[in-house]
Amino acid sequence: MYWTLELASHLEDAPWPATKDELIDYSIRSGAPIEVVENLQELEDEPGEYYETIEDVWPDYPTHDDFFFHEDEH
Repeated sequence: MYWTLELASHLEDAPWPATKDELIDYSIRSGAPIEVVENLQELEDEPGEYYETIEDVWPDYPTHDDFFFHEDEH
């Protein structure tokens, strides 16, 4: 399983919180690349487990804070 910013961006508007199956269904319906669906299928989860945010799926997902350093200084 590998995530890139481009692949993960297809899940930004997913209906959070969501189960693994809901995320897979959303990815297919929204036309996400097959790699997104494959990555989601590889997630290890318990039945009925909910993912609250994209960070639960990909812990290294960059946040707003990662891009805007010292935004208040400009």
